[in-house]
This record gives sequence, C-alpha cells and structure tokens, in this order.
Amino acid sequence: MSTSDRIAEIYEQVKARNAGEPEFHQAAAEVFESLHVVLERHPGYFESGLIERLCEPERQIIFRVPWIDDHGQVHVNRGFRVQYSSVLGPYKGGLRFHPSVNLGIVKFLGFEQIFKNALTGLPIGGGKGGSDFDPKGRSEQEIMRFCQSFMTELHRHIGEYTDVPAGDIGVGGREIGYLFGQYKRLTNSYESGVLTGKGITWGGSQVRREATGYGAAYFVAEMAKHAGSSVEGRTAVVSGSGNVAIYAIEKIHQLGGTVVACSDSSGYIHDPKGIDVELLKEIKEVRRGRISEYVDERGDAEFYPGGNIWNVPCDIALPAATQNELDEESAKTLVKNGVKVVAEGANMPTTPGGIAVFRDAGVGFAPGKAANAGGVATSALEMQQNASRDSWHFDYTDERLARIMRDIHTRCVETAADYGKPGDYIHGANIAGFVKVADAMFALGVI
Repeated sequence: MSTSDRIAEIYEQVKARNAGEPEFHQAAAEVFESLHVVLERHPGYFESGLIERLCEPERQIIFRVPWIDDHGQVHVNRGFRVQYSSVLGPYKGGLRFHPSVNLGIVKFLGFEQIFKNALTGLPIGGGKGGSDFDPKGRSEQEIMRFCQSFMTELHRHIGEYTDVPAGDIGVGGREIGYLFGQYKRLTNSYESGVLTGKGITWGGSQVRREATGYGAAYFVAEMAKHAGSSVEGRTAVVSGSGNVAIYAIEKIHQLGGTVVACSDSSGYIHDPKGIDVELLKEIKEVRRGRISEYVDERGDAEFYPGGNIWNVPCDIALPAATQNELDEESAKTLVKNGVKVVAEGANMPTTPGGIAVFRDAGVGFAPGKAANAGGVATSALEMQQNASRDSWHFDYTDERLARIMRDIHTRCVETAADYGKPGDYIHGANIAGFVKVADAMFALGVI
C-alpha cells in the first residue's frame, strides 16, 4: 500500500471513530496533508500505531456542572477536559466558556494544541477544556458560582505535574481567579502552577494577558522580515476585540503599523486613522460593552452591524476571533484588495477553501499553531516562575516571548525548506510539531 493510501485509510478511521465532529476532522485533515512528505522519508512513523495513537486522546472527561443563578433557579451545563497528549510534558491548554462548546470543538482545539506546544520548544503536552456555559449577561456572583462548581469536578483531574489549564474565550483573569480560589480551597494547597493566566499579585506572569496578541504581531514581523519587508507603514485588519485582538493591535502599532478595523459578534468598526487601543480597552475590558460604543467617542470611525470585516482593504490580516470565520469568498476579497500577509490569531479561523485561495495567490499564510503560540509559551514561562517562586519583569518576559516567536518562525521556515515546501508555513509548522512529538512517542514506548 502506498503512503498516500495508508494516510487516507487512517484518516477515514479517524472520521468513523469521531462521527459528528467536523472541526476535529478539519484539524486532522490539515495535519495529515503535511505528513505525506514526512512519511515518504520516514516510513517508520507508521510503526507501533503511532499516528493512530496520536489521533486518540489519552483521556476525555465529560461532567455536569450544576449551578444556581441569582433568582434561585438551578442550571446544568456540561464541562469538558480532553487530555490529549502528555508525551512532552503535562497537558497544557485553555478552558473555553461559550455556548458553542462541545466535545468535537474541544478535541480539535486539543489536537491543535499538541503541535502548537511542541513548536514552542518548551516541555508541555497538549490538552483543552471548557463548558457550554455563556458568561455574557451573567452577574459576577453567577460567574463565581459557576466557576466554583466547574472546578469542584475538574480539580481531581489536574495538577502542576499533570494538567495545567489556562484561559480562552470566555475565561479571563476574573474566571481564572474564581477557579484557582476553589482549587485552593478543595486541595488545601497553594499550588500556583496548576493554572496559568493568574493575576500578577497572586502568582501570575507579566505579559500573560498580552502574550497571544503580542506573539502574533511578532510572528507577522518575522514573516515580513523574511520576505524583505517590515510591519512599519503597513495597514492591518484584526478580527475580534478580545485579549488576542486588543494586544495584537497594540503591538502592531508599536511596530509601526496601523490597524484600521476590528470587530465583535455584533459587527465591525473601521477607523481609517487607526484603532484607539486605550478606548478599545476601556470598552471591552472595563465596561464589557459592545464594539459599536467605539464610534460614539471617535467621530471618524464607522460601525458596520453584521458586516464582513474582511471587506476592509489591508496589507496584513489577523483573524483573531473564532474558528472558520474567514472563508473562501472573504479570502478572495482580501487577495483582490492586496493583502500580503495573513496570520491566524485564533485557532483554525480560516476555512480550507480560504487557505487554498491564499496559497494560490502566493500570500504569506501562518497557521494558528505557529502564529498564536505566544499565549501558551508565556503560560509555560508562568509555570517556570511558579516552580522557582520567582517573578520576572515585564520587559524580560516580553523579550523571552519575542525570542520564542522568532524561534518558532525559524523552525517553520527551515522545516518547510528541508521537506521541499519552501515558504509554506502550514507544512513547516505541522511537520516540525509532528516530528518532535512522534520522536518522543517512540522513545516512551507504546503507552
């Protein structure tokens, strides 16, 4: 049987065993596409069921989360933690609180996390978790009670040497605080390294809030430099207005670029003079308001309810909201308007059709497992500080982050070239991550 046939057969088995999980199928298909050249060169990776084992999580935990709202009504949500691979270190990956969360979503995120974490060069495995709970519109007390109920079950499955969750969509510093408080109460121990994304005054790391957005901007800067250009003087569009988007905008501005549009679920704003980051932070981080409020205080900006942010012309595009937000038609629009670089700030935000458009047009395209690895990298730095009972300065931590993102870029470029795919960041990221994990799996035996 040829290499292509064997890969196709394994992929069909993966789909059959994980029916009704399209996001997971999509994530697996993207990685499998990159494996042909690896397995042609190293057919030994087929041995010991390595690829089959890599596609099967080590553990999948599903549990109920009962909680009481402010009116005394009982609600029941579903909690998840997929502990995917611990071959490189303890499971590491965020918790997502959003109505769309289901097992397939969590599995796709966990699968991506394996390779993303491997690319950082740090000793962390891959995992992901969350709940279909929606924190929007809930009071502080309701969110606290939900987090406490969630952690009451989750605490028995995590630990600083076992599984170290962090934040994700719907889980920020507030939620991490409630989760950590309950963990401490249940275990009677101040185990700082069990959760990352903590507050600076109680075990957190400088730059953690900014890390994913800053990291994506650093990666874009490396892509531009590799192509003989720079971010300076370039126009950018960043979807979303959460942590990743806000701090990607901030860092792009610091690097000399201008971000002219960002969004939330209600629509997008276009500010030709450049997004006012401090105003955006005030609206989103303090008021927890909607993006439309921005135009009330910036006369030159416009709000487009329900509009498509990718219609705004730009040199650099950073999809930083959610999965499959940038489709084939939007990709064609971006290419038509002259986009030069696309880097994923979110996890799998570009559809396969969109990726194909960028590849055909010769647009530099960086997948999330490389471009948005700054968040988990800084989480690992937070774990280092917790383990040594230390706290680093902002500039030192930011410098470490920038160095890690440069190293990831170099790893992707060199690996892609080595396997005959020069300039293809998708192949570079997938192959570099896969080889690191596969070699460790061989070393540890069939487990």
